[in-house]
Amino acid sequence: MAAGDLLPPLRLLLLAALAVTAAAAGGTGEGRAAPAPAPALFVFGDSLIDSGNNNNLASLAKANYFPYGIDFADGPTGRFCNGYTIVDELAELLGLPLVPPYSEASSVQQVLQGTNYASAAAGILDDSGGNFVGRIPFNQQIKNFESTMAEITAAMGASAAADLMSRSILFVGMGSNDYLNNYLMPNYDTRRRYSPQQFADLLARQLAAQLTRLYNAGGRRFVVAGVGSMGCIPSVLAQSVAGRCSQEVDDLVLPFNANVRALLDGLNAAAGGAGGGGLPGARLTYLDNFRIFRAILGDPAAFGFTVVDRGCCGIGRNGGQVTCLPFMAPCDDRERYVFWDAYHPTAAVNIIIARLAFHGGTDVISPINVRQLAGL
Repeated sequence: MAAGDLLPPLRLLLLAALAVTAAAAGGTGEGRAAPAPAPALFVFGDSLIDSGNNNNLASLAKANYFPYGIDFADGPTGRFCNGYTIVDELAELLGLPLVPPYSEASSVQQVLQGTNYASAAAGILDDSGGNFVGRIPFNQQIKNFESTMAEITAAMGASAAADLMSRSILFVGMGSNDYLNNYLMPNYDTRRRYSPQQFADLLARQLAAQLTRLYNAGGRRFVVAGVGSMGCIPSVLAQSVAGRCSQEVDDLVLPFNANVRALLDGLNAAAGGAGGGGLPGARLTYLDNFRIFRAILGDPAAFGFTVVDRGCCGIGRNGGQVTCLPFMAPCDDRERYVFWDAYHPTAAVNIIIARLAFHGGTDVISPINVRQLAGL
């Protein structure tokens, strides 16, 4: 896959339709599309989209301190970013408020427009991210969603709750920690037990069962993100004295992404057929984070970036040997950086990805984009 092949359509889409540069760093709300008729957004994932669920856990994976949130209106909240995450921007594009973390949602009224269950260090597999101690794996996030649905059903009645969920968007972004904090960790034996393809197959089987659980709890409209390109994140760059990207790391996740795309295609085909099986009435769309990220790294200037080889906040080689610590001074020109810290992109990148997810064509989100999914 050549990154250059992606640049013209993505660049034209960004410049002509999204006006990313004007609002990238702060998520200002300028130039929003007309709200789509999705009543709620429910979020499942890891630190890329966690909004504070790890704050009160006994966990090493926390971001509830400055300078995290330096460009976010409420300051540090537990978001592993300087500002907006992908799902923050998606919520605004859908005409919804920023959805609260599950840990802070204390009433049914607070969750009727969505809830964020994501947890830093979480994985598709329960044991992924164990080096960080406390985290909420995907299976537990699903249990929390099931509890939310029980509360909504008790408050609204079964018919109204089912209608709400049938029109809501469920965003699933899992898998990064199954590689970075499991398969690639020397204290895990996963790599000795599974080849890359075998591990990708294991993850896809587990993900299929997890999506089925979300469906059985009421979900019908799914956005499932693939694992993004991780071979050039600062923590990986820092492992090379020359600061080189790791093609090996990127190649590891490609079989998983291919499996996810095939899984969703199969579920969509079964849902629309008359032969039974699958997830009847469901619509699932695949967000190709890997493709978008490789396009940005392939020609950063086309997307408004000038610094691609170090984190805005971090210590050591490439700002990636030690990630952003409390009260560190981050870089000044954050909107020009692709990476915020050793592992996570800046708000500017998150907003680009979210806007492409919302407006983009089938080269980045397939078979339909989020706006189309919400309008079904």
